[in-house]
Amino acid sequence: MRVASVGGRFLDACRRRSTDVRPVWFMRQAGRYLKPYREIRAKHSILEICKKPDLAAAVTLQPVEILDVDAAIIFADLLLPIEPMGLKLEFVSGEGPCIDNPVTEPDDIDGLSTDHTDDLGYVAESIKLVTRALAGRVPVVGFVGAPFTLASYMIEGGASKTFLKTKRLMFGDEVMWRRLMGKLVDVLGEFAGIQIGAGARAIQVFDSWVGALSPEDYVRYVQPYSRALIERIRGNGVPVIHFGTGAAGFFRELHAAGGDVIGVDWRINIDQAWMDIGYRAAIQGNLDPVALFAPLPELRTKVTDLLRRTGTRPGHIVNLGHGILPETPVESVKAVVQIVREFHPKHQ
Repeated sequence: MRVASVGGRFLDACRRRSTDVRPVWFMRQAGRYLKPYREIRAKHSILEICKKPDLAAAVTLQPVEILDVDAAIIFADLLLPIEPMGLKLEFVSGEGPCIDNPVTEPDDIDGLSTDHTDDLGYVAESIKLVTRALAGRVPVVGFVGAPFTLASYMIEGGASKTFLKTKRLMFGDEVMWRRLMGKLVDVLGEFAGIQIGAGARAIQVFDSWVGALSPEDYVRYVQPYSRALIERIRGNGVPVIHFGTGAAGFFRELHAAGGDVIGVDWRINIDQAWMDIGYRAAIQGNLDPVALFAPLPELRTKVTDLLRRTGTRPGHIVNLGHGILPETPVESVKAVVQIVREFHPKHQ
């Protein structure tokens, strides 16, 4: 087996190459569960941190130093690209992101700009600072939201349980729906390119709300645009991680939309998911975030079971099936990294 360097372990796994041990990182690994983050967050809003490169870089680096993970994902927010498109974004305490002028009419879609993505250059500056600080120790992962997830936020004005407004537009005016999705592909593709140009070595595409769809509706209304975005990002020569939440019912279709790595949430057995796509991509996941609240012996059992399920086939990246929860004990996150580091095929 070829032994990967520490800095290359994550990227090697993205390309389904053998590594010394499994790479491990966590979605939302920079967040409220870390005391240094809470100290910064007490003085600054989420948008302030995102838009001040020195703060975003500091927050991004915290989990690399504290947890010893194999990748640093830049601190940003999925919804940042909607601002240069012309929408007004704010984060309301206890409610999350809110859009003051959501898309409600066809004219709103026509009025969305695709010409000001350079306004997101502060994210590129953050990536440059992180890349310089890491000096090749681990790669920086950039990210964008998937077209459907951003479209749903833009139409609903925030999070939704039913996605009534989104589906009403999707079903009722397919011409306008496709126009909106096309604009999002253009903006998100350019935003990903900006991140790659600044030093991001991989891009994760988050489809956080895609589980609200039926398999048929995913294929008809969403898959073509996710595929177009992923192909555009891959044209920059970096691997793409494609993660969809709640997509167990159409995992093959999600994979068909593209991605060098397919992210799996905890609602599906990762070995079955990998087999279902014929091992044609690497796979990432999929520990339940709440498992990090389990006693250490149970947590060890769950992590070891995950590692055994994925076997010795190259291409597994250890991660959660969603982001770290704010109340998560830091010691449990550290324990997961240590368990992964200590696991070798001979233990099976």
